[in-house]
Amino acid sequence: MSNTVFCRKYQQDLPGLDRAPYPGPKGQDIFENVSKKAWQEWLEQQTMLINERHLNMMDVEARAFLQEQFDKFIVGDDFEKADGYVPEGK
Repeated sequence: MSNTVFCRKYQQDLPGLDRAPYPGPKGQDIFENVSKKAWQEWLEQQTMLINERHLNMMDVEARAFLQEQFDKFIVGDDFEKADGYVPEGK
């Protein structure tokens, strides 16, 4: 059965995730309010940030930075992007 959510990023009903991406209230919030499309886009952005900035995911500050960027990304605020990244079609 497909899960449909009102996506916080795209402000429309879209297919949701199959399950919460991680445990706890934040994971449940993402499951209920973030579309599969927005989550996939975030994972791509997150990967670029981790790789380009050489973030160590064992570092609490690096994880806090990524969480801050996710929160901005998901509501459409400006967020840190990988230097030199040019979106397709630009």
